[in-house]
Amino acid sequence: MTKAPLILFGACDRHNLGDLLLMRIAQALVAPRRVVVAGVAGRDLRPYGGPRTRALARVAQQWGRRHRDAPADLLHVGGELITCSLYEAAVMTLEPAAAAAVIALYDRDPSARQHWAQQVLQLRQRLAYLADKGLFARPGRFLHLALGGVEFARLPPDARAEAVRRLSSSDALTVRDRISRDALARVGIAAGLVPDAAVLTAELFGRRITAHARAGEAALVAGRFPQGYAAVQFAAEFGDDATLSGLAAALDCIAAQTGWGLVLFRAGAAPWHDDREVYLRLLQRLKAPAHLFDALNIWQICALLSHARLYLGSSLHGRIVAACFGVPGISLVPSDEQMRTGKAAAYLATWHPGEPTAVTPEALPAAVPMALAQPATALAQRQRARQMAFRRLAGPLLARLRTDATVPVSGP
Repeated sequence: MTKAPLILFGACDRHNLGDLLLMRIAQALVAPRRVVVAGVAGRDLRPYGGPRTRALARVAQQWGRRHRDAPADLLHVGGELITCSLYEAAVMTLEPAAAAAVIALYDRDPSARQHWAQQVLQLRQRLAYLADKGLFARPGRFLHLALGGVEFARLPPDARAEAVRRLSSSDALTVRDRISRDALARVGIAAGLVPDAAVLTAELFGRRITAHARAGEAALVAGRFPQGYAAVQFAAEFGDDATLSGLAAALDCIAAQTGWGLVLFRAGAAPWHDDREVYLRLLQRLKAPAHLFDALNIWQICALLSHARLYLGSSLHGRIVAACFGVPGISLVPSDEQMRTGKAAAYLATWHPGEPTAVTPEALPAAVPMALAQPATALAQRQRARQMAFRRLAGPLLARLRTDATVPVSGP
């Protein structure tokens, strides 16, 4: 009798700090059970500290041959998975040049882009990361851990209906923010509320991150800015000239007030994430000492965040990882979206009460003193509370996954 592997499914098939880190965390939490790591596409993210993924369609196709009568247990591994379209996911798994070509061909034709994505990924669905039990001849338990879906109500009707079908069949559904939970409740779906699994980053990988802080670009930055630095990140949507000029002015003000350096880093290099060329344009506008952090390995990024004096960025997981190490943070939103509730604002309102949430670049100088005024003991207490909440709410399920599914199988 051999334990069948657990399928871990998530958006770890492209470069993004949060998605790669969440998969590594999931692997640690269900160990020693064997796992199959799946994305919508087969990709090798090991050079960046992530996993090597197999395409979900191929995993489903081969399951019966490899595992005979074993039911297929599948854990959806965190992130903003509820609303990501198949087309968006397919594009984000491509190299930049290939992604640009596909966008030029299909972006304005919804029918054509959906057909293209289905053909490329061999999945007949509209939402990329909500797996269909019908893919498997013997589906086991399909579970959803700390998913986000703040744009659920804005999905097209057919995509929203698909999400309702998938989530209604979940054997254990949890989401990571109240907006997602309440939106699902309005369509009759009950979901538990649990913090994002990345709150365990320091607990699970503190030693690894400390080792990375002593080597590579993270060590170089620490040597260049012995007085300290602010870790700064922003998505490509901040790339217009007016926003960059406002951001540069705010960052120069912060550097002048604190005496810190500025370290610009990318939390995601996949299409529609962070654009290095936009960072270079910001550097041209900055007067304060600054460094463009080119390392894309997630452990180097975590090391950079762990030693920062302040985190400023649009990445939710940049904020979550910084908080794991007691680093205060401020989340950025573009000026033209300040009234919208994005995933960062939704998560912070749920799990970071009393802390700065999401501000526009021009509001940064005023927000920084409030962020820095928080006592280190208060930050540490809130972080411990989030860790304990995750362990209490998700721990029993994960403990079962570590030991379940003792069934005969035919191969590795």
